[in-house]
Amino acid sequence: ALAAGTATDQERGAAITAWLELAPEARAHRFDAYARAFLTNDGDVRKRLVTKQALKVNPDAEDALRREAERLVAVAERRAATAAATATAALLTVAAAVLAAYEARKRARARLDYDDLVLIVCALLERPGVAPWVLFKLDGGLDHILIDEAQDTNPDQWQVVARLAEEFFAGAGVRATARTVFAVGDEKQSIFSFQRADPAAFRAMRRHFADRVRLAQQDWETVDLDTSFRSTPAVLSVVDAVFGDPRARDGVADDRTVIRHRPFRAGQAGLVELWPLVEPEAREDAEPWALPVSAGRAAAPSARLAVALAETVRGWLEGGERLPARDRAVRPGDILVLVRRRTAFVAELVRALKERRIPVAGVDRMVLTDQLAVMDLVAFAEVLLLPEDDLTLAAVLKGPLIGLDEAALFTLAHGRSGRLWEALATRAAAAGADPLVAAAYGYLAAWRGRADLAAPYELLAGVLHGPCPADPAGSGLRALLGRLGPDARDPIDELVAAALTFQRGHPPSLQGFLAWLASGRTEIKREQDPGDDAGDGSVRVMTVHGAKGLQAPIVILPDMTAVPQRTPRILWPEGGRTVPLVQPRRDREPRACAEARGAAECRRDQEYRRLLYVALTRAEDRLTLCGWRGAKAPPGGSWYSLVAGALADDAVARPFAFAVSGADGWQGEGRRLVIDQSAAPRPDRPSARAAAAPPPLPGWASAPPAAEPDPPRPLVPSRPEDDDPPVRSPLGSDDGRRFRRGLIIHRLLQTLPELPVAARADAARRWVGRASLGLASDQQDEVVAETLAVLATPELCDLFGPGSRAEVPVAGLVAGRAVSGQIDRVLVTADRVTIADYKTLRPPPATEAEVPVAYLRQMALYRATLAEIYPDRAVVCVIVWTDGPRVMPLSAMRLDAIAPRPRASA
Repeated sequence: ALAAGTATDQERGAAITAWLELAPEARAHRFDAYARAFLTNDGDVRKRLVTKQALKVNPDAEDALRREAERLVAVAERRAATAAATATAALLTVAAAVLAAYEARKRARARLDYDDLVLIVCALLERPGVAPWVLFKLDGGLDHILIDEAQDTNPDQWQVVARLAEEFFAGAGVRATARTVFAVGDEKQSIFSFQRADPAAFRAMRRHFADRVRLAQQDWETVDLDTSFRSTPAVLSVVDAVFGDPRARDGVADDRTVIRHRPFRAGQAGLVELWPLVEPEAREDAEPWALPVSAGRAAAPSARLAVALAETVRGWLEGGERLPARDRAVRPGDILVLVRRRTAFVAELVRALKERRIPVAGVDRMVLTDQLAVMDLVAFAEVLLLPEDDLTLAAVLKGPLIGLDEAALFTLAHGRSGRLWEALATRAAAAGADPLVAAAYGYLAAWRGRADLAAPYELLAGVLHGPCPADPAGSGLRALLGRLGPDARDPIDELVAAALTFQRGHPPSLQGFLAWLASGRTEIKREQDPGDDAGDGSVRVMTVHGAKGLQAPIVILPDMTAVPQRTPRILWPEGGRTVPLVQPRRDREPRACAEARGAAECRRDQEYRRLLYVALTRAEDRLTLCGWRGAKAPPGGSWYSLVAGALADDAVARPFAFAVSGADGWQGEGRRLVIDQSAAPRPDRPSARAAAAPPPLPGWASAPPAAEPDPPRPLVPSRPEDDDPPVRSPLGSDDGRRFRRGLIIHRLLQTLPELPVAARADAARRWVGRASLGLASDQQDEVVAETLAVLATPELCDLFGPGSRAEVPVAGLVAGRAVSGQIDRVLVTADRVTIADYKTLRPPPATEAEVPVAYLRQMALYRATLAEIYPDRAVVCVIVWTDGPRVMPLSAMRLDAIAPRPRASA
């Protein structure tokens, strides 16, 4: 029938025939071509499967084709479901491995993250046999539960609250005290879905507690938060008008709730302005093959709006714009700019404000390595480490610190035979060289010589505050700011701070710092100062999420036209299932994924409107609403469209004209709502810092500080100020065996005296015979024999006998110097104190005169310190040379010449 129909019928018939002629096992590869005969590109059944001409041949053709099309829809759904199942299984496999590794790392370090704390508490409060006892103990200690910001509480946290309050309204508890639950929250301001905040859970828990309390025949009260202590009537009227529209109210409040605010600041002046959108300007077509050597006239709409806002703010500040409700002029700290997302517009606005010398707090968050000033400084450091990197060197030569132009760089680089660094050195040394080229080579060569010696912070500070070829009379910082603008100061400051942070926990290596910086992709989160009520403050630029809980007399919303477009790649179906779904292709997704995606997009759009509510209600006195558009008009659900529709009836239409750099300005019709002052102004209350008189300075603030001990930190005798005597050469023939032998003897002399004399030999042989010490049999016998010989030395018998102590810590003040150390052996008797110190690895001197001064100073400090403790006893010092071993008493005259012992006081 299709073969006898129209050309379309014949094409469809040929496709079906080609499919049917294939062997069954070969049809899978041609399935898509076969399905296109029945289905559209979107996977729907074609509206017309056969023409009337073909139906004349076979009237049943349409029914047959439609049944096959419906079957193919089911097959396509099954294929999409299989693809989603395969992708989901892969995700779960990877996720299981990642989560298992994460859990193992946490267990190995005995750490918990924030979710662990919540989930473990949930599990504890539901564990059979344990939960009743825990709840019973808690029931005896809990009287009140307060939940602040309840709209941002996630379901697991609500589960903890519900379990803790389970016995509150279940009858008699451990005590007769009436228990209460107090939750403060506004579901209209639930904007933290990325932290799993859920307005539905907030409403469900409110119903849960209301039912429990009423069943317990106790009082339940719902208090509406409809009185605003923050905003003027002008601002609140706009908020009410916007969310009076059912489209805007969807997700902000339920259909039965009417959003109405009662202004506490009745009679206070307010202003709301809706500016016309900035539209893109038509660009002239460039000549074919024209070189891009001149800047285009038309700036991007977002950049033009940024400049217009900066000019408006400057006009307010310089023109003395008044806030009638406060009876004063506008200050920079009064202005809060709220954006939905951190886009390029934020940087453009901050730059425009700084260019006009308007105090601005800067960007609240930035990725450090994405900032141009940081890139320039990092490239400079990379050249110091690897000057053979021609591309990076070229970027540095053209950068703000050097300042070569395109022609100079081309002359330097073109036609060279080797590396760019070699060409730079050759050109700098040539007669008649370009002074800037010579200065660039000298500058880079000088810093290369310091790169291995200077810590990252010192190097950055030197580059920023010292002269550079681009600004010989100024500094590197001035050169960077001159090229990149004043908004480059913030990332430069953060980079220097990052260098200090790195040096606190890592060796001060420039290579290590660059690797640490690149691997971390550090995002700087800067707390915005709310400003002193009595001071001028700075203009703040923040996201609406970051401004939650803040407020300002003047709020500007500049990006009101964009709507959220992103949907999550991982979808969580509703209805209690917890397995996520993944669909790699949006155009072929099964019904389950489509439904989950639709629900996710609905929740996303509802939060988008709640975000608008939060943004509008940050304003105290004035709102300025604006935005820009592209080639298409903003969508109907955008913030701008919702506000424009709400202001159509109440606000007055007014023409606006913005003259921004001449041709970059724009004009159009906007809206303006003004409510004049009808009550007495309310001046700002002075802040606590301004109102309170500063306390008087304490006496020590004006007195010179007391002299500190010299040196400031305790002097450790075992690490003397003098140079240590030379040790045995590591290239000697003994391969360090004598050094190991000395340490072993030192350990034996410490421990063997604690054993009976008869047991010392066997214990020593067992200890030196351990495989970890690596001593041969003859070496073991030698060490044991020498150690026992020291212990058997007659003049040392008492020192190693009963009552003596090993490794004795000692601290004190000797002639105004703090001393802290540890003596190898001490014996205190009724008339004397004997101290001994073991020395290893050094060849023992033959006489006391040959003993290194460092050792004498160590023993003299020990002797003087113990003399402070035992002023009525003689202190005898002995050095035991383990490289021998030999015993050498030290004369008191020799030690007194270094550190005399204090005289005994009466």
